[in-house]
Amino acid sequence: MKQAPEHLVDLIEPIVEGLGYECVGIEYNPHPQHGLLRVYIDSENGILVDDCSKVSHQLSGVLDVEDPIQGNYQLEVSSPGADRPFFKLSQFQHYIGGTVTINLFSAIDKRKKLTGQIHAVEGDDVLLQEGEQILRIPFQVMSKARLVPEYLISKGGRNGK
Repeated sequence: MKQAPEHLVDLIEPIVEGLGYECVGIEYNPHPQHGLLRVYIDSENGILVDDCSKVSHQLSGVLDVEDPIQGNYQLEVSSPGADRPFFKLSQFQHYIGGTVTINLFSAIDKRKKLTGQIHAVEGDDVLLQEGEQILRIPFQVMSKARLVPEYLISKGGRNGK
């Protein structure tokens, strides 16, 4: 799964959680002039702009002092939204029965993009149900995964057919 390097996760997660939020995941896209560090946060009450601002302010201070990233980058703090990205195997477990779209590093059944219902999580594998077929997808071959919101499924969008 595309997650920020471990040293960034180890630095950022405790700060976000210390402020009372769940750190859903962290993306880091390095670039010499236009790097992007995106932190997804959530809480039981949802996320407002003020929450993102509070976390951003705190993270900015720590990142300035620790300086863990070489070069220029932009910090973005965001709610995961209805089509939340998945970064951890436990997130699949939490959304069993939900529909996800998964992009793969290497093809399974000659495809690199799959959409289906999370049937189960067994060890390091996600069991994805596509129609009558259940596919076993190792977590380590996933490059990206997102929840497909119910409103898109009911309209037939995002492969909700």
